[in-house]
Amino acid sequence: MSRKFYRRLEKDSGIRKRILYAQNYLKSASLVKTLVAQSSIGREDTVYEIGPGNGIITAELAKIARKVIAIELDENLVKRLTNQFTGSTNIEIVQGNFIDFQIPDEKYKVFANLPFNITAETVRKLLYARNPPIDAYLILQKEAAGKFSGSPRESEFSVLAKPWFSLQELWSFKKSDFVPAPAVDVVLLHIRRREISLIKNEEAKQYTRFVKFGFGAWKKDLKTAFKSVFTYEQWKRLSRDNRFNIDAKPTDLIFDQWLAIYQFFSVGVSAAKKSNIA
Repeated sequence: MSRKFYRRLEKDSGIRKRILYAQNYLKSASLVKTLVAQSSIGREDTVYEIGPGNGIITAELAKIARKVIAIELDENLVKRLTNQFTGSTNIEIVQGNFIDFQIPDEKYKVFANLPFNITAETVRKLLYARNPPIDAYLILQKEAAGKFSGSPRESEFSVLAKPWFSLQELWSFKKSDFVPAPAVDVVLLHIRRREISLIKNEEAKQYTRFVKFGFGAWKKDLKTAFKSVFTYEQWKRLSRDNRFNIDAKPTDLIFDQWLAIYQFFSVGVSAAKKSNIA
């Protein structure tokens, strides 16, 4: 797609440049084909695409998926996409804001080149939906992907998500892959729902409180933050057995270490001490 296309689109839709350009469109159909080929999407899958824009991803998804449902906010883009895919029986164009969209009860996957201004909101919606996707492939800012996936350091977000999802960067883009070229680095993030969660569903609220307590306490280290929960000897043993520094801060620990600490908390701490994280 040429720059003329996007200038015409801006004029036709009446979208201000700073809003329109919150989304950076991929230029190469062959690159999209390569990306989709690396996904788990197949003939039996229903795929939701968020912000299809110029339809370059939509067209490739439709070649391999049973059904593609593309959700686009802009009315003029919806008209263009509807005309573009007239006759394509497995493509449905839906006008609306994905943030307000009702997640289906059926199994589904997601592939999307996200507008940067809704990245965090979209990822939270997908992960905390009543029925999360089996797989989600999201093109987004590298910095945001690092926060979500806990790379190179875990974040509160990544530690909260990982009992139920694995998150991994699959592809690093060149800025020249997009029109307009983004000012930031962009990657493809794969979010996969675990078949068996690492935390029991009935413990989800307790785990969330535990992690938020650890990240949210304004203390110099986790040992001090959890002083009312673990004895010094317990914390010393936890740090030794799980190979982290006894004075570690929240982001010094990898997810497996967080999980091990929580598992000890779940079975080895009294109910009275557990109440201290509320």
